Amino acid sequence: MSPLISVDNFLALCGQSKPFLLDASALLPGETSSPAELFAQGHIIGSQYFDIELFSDPQSLLPHTVPSAGRFASLMGQMGISDKDCIVFYDQGNVASACRAWWLATLFGHANAHILHGGLPEWRARNLPVTNAPTPAFAPVSYLSHTTYKRVVGLGDMQAIVASASRPILDARSEARFYGQAPEPRPGVASGHMPGARNLPYKNVLDTNGLFLPAEKLKAIFQDLGVSEPDSAVTTCGSGMTAAVLTVALQAAGLGAGALYDGSWAEWGSTPGVPVTTERAP
Repeated sequence: MSPLISVDNFLALCGQSKPFLLDASALLPGETSSPAELFAQGHIIGSQYFDIELFSDPQSLLPHTVPSAGRFASLMGQMGISDKDCIVFYDQGNVASACRAWWLATLFGHANAHILHGGLPEWRARNLPVTNAPTPAFAPVSYLSHTTYKRVVGLGDMQAIVASASRPILDARSEARFYGQAPEPRPGVASGHMPGARNLPYKNVLDTNGLFLPAEKLKAIFQDLGVSEPDSAVTTCGSGMTAAVLTVALQAAGLGAGALYDGSWAEWGSTPGVPVTTERAP
């Protein structure tokens, strides 16, 4: 089932129940605006700001890595959200952050989680209302997490996958970064890619308006890259953010979300001894 919910379907859902709407906007490399400040200036009425940096492991040296199940559950509960509630993520335009938030929620077993297709830009394009008024705080509730470990892989898992070529690996970074023709934005990180990985820049699964391509087109793209079995693909990128765009696209294409390499290239490219290549696949 696709995690994407159209604006029309979201409005219909609001008429039947009261989903929690969460602006999960976060910065990608090269961006300088403050998502939290932009949220304060204008957001969908009733939404809360979902700070991905807060929903990350504070002890990790890598960017916005997965938090503990207890931390995730505590923060969700403080926002008044239980594990049974319907949640809908959106972002202010970069697509990736809402996808990362959705993946994070599903990793911890939140079944009723969705992404507002097109996010705030699509909402504004429909001339629907936004506000700069603070959303009243919700009363804290209990949240019970259920970690779905198959949705995430770590460094050791990734080393085994690369060595055995046992699963298709999809890298969402730009072609120039993938082939080592452009430097990585993070210092001390090698250029190139994992042997056997296939390059699929995340923008290639989106149309010119930032909306996901139709399911049949997505499926054809993934099949051309060797993804044929459900839940077989592993997605990766620079820091685990845009990889989630491919994860969502896989799910929308009916191929299952597979797994996401949380450390992504920020970890792989800074780990001594792991294989790195800049060669093009035959």
